[in-house]
Amino acid sequence: MAFPRVHFSTFNSTLLAELPVRRRLLDIGRAGKYIFRAMIEQSDLWTSRRRLLTALSCGVPDRVPINTYEMAARDSRDWYNNQPSYRRLMDYIREHTDCITNWNPQPFGDNYIGVDGFLGSSYPVRMDTRTEQVGAIIRTTTILHTPKGELRQVTQKDPQVNTTWVAEHYCKTPADVDRALSVPYEPAVYDASDYPRVLAELGDHGLVMASIADPAYLAADLMSFEDFLLWIADDLEHYARTVDIVAERVTENLRRQLRVCTVDLYRICGPEYMTPPFLPPDMFRRFMVPYLTEMVDLIHGAGAKARIHCHGRIGRVLDLIIETGCDAIDPCEPPPDGDVELNEVKRRCLPAGVSVWGNMELRHLETDSPEQVRERVRRIMDQAKEGGGFVLLPTSSPTGAPLSPQTEANIIAFIDAGLEFGKY
Repeated sequence: MAFPRVHFSTFNSTLLAELPVRRRLLDIGRAGKYIFRAMIEQSDLWTSRRRLLTALSCGVPDRVPINTYEMAARDSRDWYNNQPSYRRLMDYIREHTDCITNWNPQPFGDNYIGVDGFLGSSYPVRMDTRTEQVGAIIRTTTILHTPKGELRQVTQKDPQVNTTWVAEHYCKTPADVDRALSVPYEPAVYDASDYPRVLAELGDHGLVMASIADPAYLAADLMSFEDFLLWIADDLEHYARTVDIVAERVTENLRRQLRVCTVDLYRICGPEYMTPPFLPPDMFRRFMVPYLTEMVDLIHGAGAKARIHCHGRIGRVLDLIIETGCDAIDPCEPPPDGDVELNEVKRRCLPAGVSVWGNMELRHLETDSPEQVRERVRRIMDQAKEGGGFVLLPTSSPTGAPLSPQTEANIIAFIDAGLEFGKY
């Protein structure tokens, strides 16, 4: 059916009656979510949506769900779906995996920097930009005019790569951070008019997931990682005050996102900034646990699920992540990139109701043979399949075009092995 394009903050009873039953129930909130879960548990039909929701609830579906991370095969506007070299692979993903569409409501207006404006504020900051071509690279220099002075950022973009690099951060010193904080805070106002298109394209073939950043990461990312570590070492209390200010903005903007449109799943990004070997676990407890817990509580209050995205060595902070009350953790990299085996992650998470997503590393999908990939998937299933609550997931997605034939063959082998070894 065709969905009318409306702002979901003005959702009315006529539109509500036109939506499929599963969406109506989820949009009611927490009670509706439980009713929907009971409905799908009584059904014999295993859709991708039901399969993913079952795994998120730490249940046992018909097979382990397979997701390809940020390669969103059922979103026509996704970068991967608009690259000719990815066409065959995206068709295969669309047909054989459990899709997740990555989507956030967007702020109104054109004065924004990033998803939620500069430091989460919709205040129309004056900025001057200059773009230049350096070989194949597009370099953009932005001068931000704050009430306390100018800040300068330089980003670089390769048109053939699905990412943007920050060559120079806005802040180099705590004094620069004070300049950044001098920009007045105005809460973001979100536009969810694209959401009906997302739902129509996705159908029952998966979930919609929004990505949000935690306040400690947003504060840290004002600087380069090296300068951030010096900042936290030299003036910890200044950093702490900054995080508190940013946290007020993050939580208010999250409330507003949830109010205008609640999606199925929220991925909270950034916690790896507070993990060993960079910082000790007590820093994670101070700067991650309380803020992540508040964000998870807000998400749960709206009837949605929360997934903590944390790369690297999570072994010493895993119990702290569980303490936040989240529903899932990803991408759970194996040693030597991580520091804990997948079966240990599963052993600690499942009793706490935290589902586990991972742990096929992208480097193996780019460099192994299909036979090696198949064997790695078999081992992953041996470690994490039993008892449910597991989703097979790469730790990242390829970012370059054209897509390497080896990577394409290996991702197909990854999917095929997941289907072969993932049945319950």
